[in-house]
Amino acid sequence: MADVKLHAETRTEFGKGAARRVRREDKVPGVVYEHGLEPLHLTFPGHELLLALRTSNVLIELVIDGEGSQLAIPKAVQRDPLRGDLVHVDLLKVKRGERVTVEIPVLAEGELAPGGNLLEHVLSALPVEAEATNIPDNVTVSVQGLAAGAAVLAKDLVLPEGVKLTVEEDTVVLQVLAAQAEEVSEGEEEAAEA
Repeated sequence: MADVKLHAETRTEFGKGAARRVRREDKVPGVVYEHGLEPLHLTFPGHELLLALRTSNVLIELVIDGEGSQLAIPKAVQRDPLRGDLVHVDLLKVKRGERVTVEIPVLAEGELAPGGNLLEHVLSALPVEAEATNIPDNVTVSVQGLAAGAAVLAKDLVLPEGVKLTVEEDTVVLQVLAAQAEEVSEGEEEAAEA
């Protein structure tokens, strides 16, 4: 079952001027790609698409020109750098049972060992292969009690059934760094003592 249902219209005008006209109507121009076929140029309702794209790797059921439906996932999303509005979206048509490569967010939970250590996300999103209709929202990693110098590797992550890594198993995902103290100059020491 799709996460979101969107109604889209076929687009026949192309270029900057046409795209601006579409955006003035609170719609977003986009393209749906399918393996081995010509791309399909569409117009999406702006607000509904914005809400749908709040979830990474959302499965979208597209109803094009009121006929039939097909499943798609986001491939690329372009936003206005200042306002954050959607400018253009590329979707990839998928089928039930088809495996796709996507990136899922990595979430850390727990407290690091005492001592002011810092957690560095080397990979904030983990590349994985999963069934298009069963993409996990994220992968959670426990960092409870990890001290400076510790690292979490891709092979240490517990992935849902049917999800495979697409990076080397020894890839560092998270690492714990020791907090760096600033050196105090002699002049600052004397001022602090006075």
